[in-house]
Amino acid sequence: MRLLVSVATPEEASAALTGGADVIDAKDPTFALGAVSSDVLRAIHAICARTRPVTAALGDVDDEAKVERAAAMMTDAGAMLVKVGFAGIADRARVSALLAAAVSGARARSDGGVVAVAYADADRVGSLAPPGFAEVAARAGAVGVLLDTADKDGPGLRMLMSLQALAEWVERAHDAGLLVALAGKLAAEDLAYVRDAGADIAGVRGAACEGGRTGRVSAERVRRLRTLCGAGAGLSGPAKAGHYVPPRSADSSASIWSAATIADVTREGSARGK
Repeated sequence: MRLLVSVATPEEASAALTGGADVIDAKDPTFALGAVSSDVLRAIHAICARTRPVTAALGDVDDEAKVERAAAMMTDAGAMLVKVGFAGIADRARVSALLAAAVSGARARSDGGVVAVAYADADRVGSLAPPGFAEVAARAGAVGVLLDTADKDGPGLRMLMSLQALAEWVERAHDAGLLVALAGKLAAEDLAYVRDAGADIAGVRGAACEGGRTGRVSAERVRRLRTLCGAGAGLSGPAKAGHYVPPRSADSSASIWSAATIADVTREGSARGK
């Protein structure tokens, strides 16, 4: 399982890299899925110097034209994948339309992809509930899904879903051909739970920071978290950890998985899909 660390600044990106993070995620931590500016993203991308894949949050969206523009802008600024949430939207057709617009934007000037964000506490923000979410995401052209929490003052993922329920959700997403990331107030002691659920990637922010979520990323904390994620291969779990298969379509969305950086993140799963 790989480790994603959310960072707000180039300095935090440098600390995350020093600690061994596998994926650098640009995000404004004052919001659950807050977006940084394109200038900040470019600076973060420059720090990574093509040694790690960079992802970026776009926020919770409700307008197709706006999300299409935002996805194009952020992939152009260096994001390999952009994350899109749907707080306040529980209609599947509406989520699908917004995702399709994001996918169109991400592909406009690059081979970028979209990660659709579901919330384990969907009832708190009126978003589409996790059951069936992966299928909607796959049909709309997303390359991955992230299960997170919207309310950062509420319970974390481990408190909201049992291991069995989470493993079943991960397996359905893998069966749909999607990369699967899990986040949601994960602490160091939660990483074994996420790994056993079969996640390809564990996403953290607060656990990687001195001073909590709005503190600063610590290389030492990242190093410990990376160790707890274990090796990429040889993991076991009820949801077939690491069995990610790239998208089956022949369009440009599949080409991002040929890049060496992202292949390192999903090496064992990508090999299975070739």
